[in-house]
Amino acid sequence: MAVLSRIALLVLCLLVQPAYSQDKPAETPVQDADAMQLEFEAAVEQARAASMQGPARVALIDQAALELPAGYIYFPAKESGRLLRAMGNRVTVDPLGMVVAGDGGDGQWFVVMHYDPAGYVKDDDAKEWDAKELLENLRAGTEASNEERRAKGLPESEIIGWIEAPAYDAATHRLVWSLASRLKGDSSQAERTVNYNTYALGREGYISLNLVTGASSIDQEKRHARALLAALEFTEGKRYADFNADTDKVAAYGLAALVGGVAAKKLGLLAVILAFVAKFAKVIGVAAIALGAGGLKYFRKRQAAADKEDPRA
Repeated sequence: MAVLSRIALLVLCLLVQPAYSQDKPAETPVQDADAMQLEFEAAVEQARAASMQGPARVALIDQAALELPAGYIYFPAKESGRLLRAMGNRVTVDPLGMVVAGDGGDGQWFVVMHYDPAGYVKDDDAKEWDAKELLENLRAGTEASNEERRAKGLPESEIIGWIEAPAYDAATHRLVWSLASRLKGDSSQAERTVNYNTYALGREGYISLNLVTGASSIDQEKRHARALLAALEFTEGKRYADFNADTDKVAAYGLAALVGGVAAKKLGLLAVILAFVAKFAKVIGVAAIALGAGGLKYFRKRQAAADKEDPRA
């Protein structure tokens, strides 16, 4: 199973971003960057060894199951957490896992799945929410998080507008939304990375599937997030319809918060990964790889070498 190039999308999906200008974070000493490279490569190999190829049924803790379709590859929770940490993310709880395109797929995207045991999220506010107001809430949350980014030497981001305004299906309890953002100071023509956010509500919390890809390819790649969302089902007793008002915990916020303050924290993921790419560039040649095709050639060479070592890959 040739998955190394798919794992490399953790970097490649971000290489569509322009180079930093005055917002570039402080450089990491060479020895630190060397350690980052070694850890990243080790995390890649661990994820590759533990990966599962569809079609397959993937149990997501005690909450749900993902009927992984053919053409997709799943990385388990522990290995996904290590990958995200290797890229500089502050991960205190491992995600449920990650999904990338399988052999033959040519997309530059990946999906990170999380479970939040927030309780039963009431969806009443979806009937009356205002997409414009939600967008302003996101902008306010992003500006607030920029203060922390400045203090850490990370690039600041800003919200441009909706790519897909929030849409909630009350019958299936599924939420989808996506917005356009960029690093402050970037030109309006610069390609950007996009989060395409989908959620499935359950009795005790919700599962999010966050697809990351380039703005120029989001229209063709978002089908993957929707396919995975449709393939996700909560187990009996954990479904939204199983809620018991007499015994169950109710979340402290409603559905709109999954598009507002709570979801705004996800934007920090992009800034942290972008900082990782900037620090990593001088060690693994990401500056050269950022030309695009060169990056694919680099990882294809790595994949060819890996396949020679393991003919079953």
